[in-house]
Amino acid sequence: MSAPAFDLSRLRRYPDVEAPDLLAVDAADRLVLEQAATALAAAGSGEVAVIGDRYGALTLGAIALHGARDVRVHQDAVVQERALVANAERAGLAGTSRSLGLVPELVTGARVVLLQLPRGLAALEEIAELVAAHAAPDVVVVAGGRLKHMSRGMNEVLGKHFADVTASLARQKSRCLVARLPTPPGTFPSFPRRHFDDEHGLWIAAHGAAFAGPSLDLGTRYLLTFLGEMSPLARDAVDLGCGTGVLAAQLAAARPDLHVVATDTSSAAVRSARATVEANALDERVEVVRADGLESRPPVSADLIVCNPPFHVGASVQPDVAIALFKEAARVLRPGGELWAVFNSRLGHAGALRRIVGSTKVMGDNGRFTVTRSIKQPSRGERGAAR
Repeated sequence: MSAPAFDLSRLRRYPDVEAPDLLAVDAADRLVLEQAATALAAAGSGEVAVIGDRYGALTLGAIALHGARDVRVHQDAVVQERALVANAERAGLAGTSRSLGLVPELVTGARVVLLQLPRGLAALEEIAELVAAHAAPDVVVVAGGRLKHMSRGMNEVLGKHFADVTASLARQKSRCLVARLPTPPGTFPSFPRRHFDDEHGLWIAAHGAAFAGPSLDLGTRYLLTFLGEMSPLARDAVDLGCGTGVLAAQLAAARPDLHVVATDTSSAAVRSARATVEANALDERVEVVRADGLESRPPVSADLIVCNPPFHVGASVQPDVAIALFKEAARVLRPGGELWAVFNSRLGHAGALRRIVGSTKVMGDNGRFTVTRSIKQPSRGERGAAR
């Protein structure tokens, strides 16, 4: 019996968050594959790269529908890599692509690059810079996105690195930008970018897709004002969802006796955090890990966790993302350990923190952000493990 025909609509987001308004495939994915069909047909084995593929639609579509072989893929989030693997296995396409970081090997010699346009212009610039410097001279970049998230600035960024940039007609509220004739940058790479924060005496480094770039976001800035109140007897601390690693770096700098782990699901965040701790000569004091939540940390192993959780998945507000992180923190905290969290005040996470972690006190609210301290209450099993 022959295998069923490949169907994009059968792809899933799992193990990422699944909800009725969160899709694994959208019209932009389909339009990219259509616009790239001729270029994909002409590409040889190993000559196709995919960047920003969320759950495998571009990668598996290029392979199953257009004959691409040995496709190189970069996805920012760990769970997206796992979703691609799971979707490939269900479609009978396991082993047809390989995952790489946002590094030269990803695009070296590539003649076709498929791209889901990132939201931020800095993220797009880092990608365009990399492709222009290392892809084949005849590379075709097909970059798609939803119209509501696209801007003229995207054309301008691509125009800095490619001599020919055109736009497709819009379809189903989506559009593609097609870039050709790369003009390699004179200075490469320009990422990570660095900025010195005078208030905190700290270098902040950021790759293009890192949240807030090489600066302090307002939530982190507010949480840092409570640094001196955090678990004074802590031995092990975790910066959960570390972003550029600012909280981890500040904890390590202020408390030389503290072992600090910074963890994030995002490749851009982890690369940025490593660059931040290195720029501040803290790389021997801070361990940076790419992981989904706290999966790499054993139970009952931390005295202090700091967290500035995301509250969006794409354009959708998803409080469950923060709730999942709070549950992970409850698992990893030692009895009596503290979780310090900062979040948008309108989300009102304090009640959930009390249920999930334990005694929770609002330590500050500046009208926009709330900072809470939750103290882990030991379970029966943890009382034994802590002895």
